[in-house]
Amino acid sequence: MKRRVRRYAWLMGTCLVLFAGSLPVYYLLGVEWAVAMCAVAMVLPPIAVIVGNSSDPTDPADHDARYGPNRER
Repeated sequence: MKRRVRRYAWLMGTCLVLFAGSLPVYYLLGVEWAVAMCAVAMVLPPIAVIVGNSSDPTDPADHDARYGPNRER
């Protein structure tokens, strides 16, 4: 569980840094770079949710999953 939370936190932290950092980048490098940073920041939250909800094959607490690699067959 800790690994999933850590990955989710890193992805969402990266999203916040990209979004907040786009304003200084706008003044220093231009609109194109700022829009590109916001576009990447826009894509990261759904990816973070998918990564955060995926089961961890090395975590015994995830072995009660109904779907995925740890489901009972």
